[in-house]
Amino acid sequence: MDYINQGANYTREELVEIVKKQMSLKRFQHVLRVEDTALKLAKIYNCDEKLVSLAALLHDYGKERSDETYYQIMEKFPKYENLKPYGNNIWHGILGAILIEEELNINNKEVLHAVASHTIGAIKMSLLDKIIFIADYIEPGRDFPLVEEARALAYNGKLDLAVKFAMKNTLQFLISKEQLVYPETIKIYNVWVANLNEEEDNNEK
Repeated sequence: MDYINQGANYTREELVEIVKKQMSLKRFQHVLRVEDTALKLAKIYNCDEKLVSLAALLHDYGKERSDETYYQIMEKFPKYENLKPYGNNIWHGILGAILIEEELNINNKEVLHAVASHTIGAIKMSLLDKIIFIADYIEPGRDFPLVEEARALAYNGKLDLAVKFAMKNTLQFLISKEQLVYPETIKIYNVWVANLNEEEDNNEK
């Protein structure tokens, strides 16, 4: 498999080696599980498998970079300075996409958006965005309360409901741990959870 038509001048084997060098073995194994899960979802939802493989392999490219690396990006792109208080869990998606573009010369906007949105989602999400977001959430190494419910939704044709489920439960988890919540997460929650609930209620009337 190669990704030439997806805007990346690599074969899968080449990209796997590049990604492997950027992270610990544990993180790399997670990435491979996300790719496998995402490809299964791609078959269910009829999404381009090469595009899905590329985005999945890249989604944690920046996960284990130093804080200093991300501070430098924020300095270079001041519009991202508001991310500083929220740490790597936010940075490695949004700013990791910048690293991919700059270091690997991959400029496929769909892929970069899927990487940028894989932790918190986005107000507008493509099919690719949703698949990477959920694959990361439900890959077989994940073991937390209600993960099986999320898997059931994703594998049974209810991808949007799976996205909604993941967003709601992630936000509940952050609040239960009294952790900082990135404000954009609340906006996304309002669209994907609160507004969807209202639409569903209206449809039932």
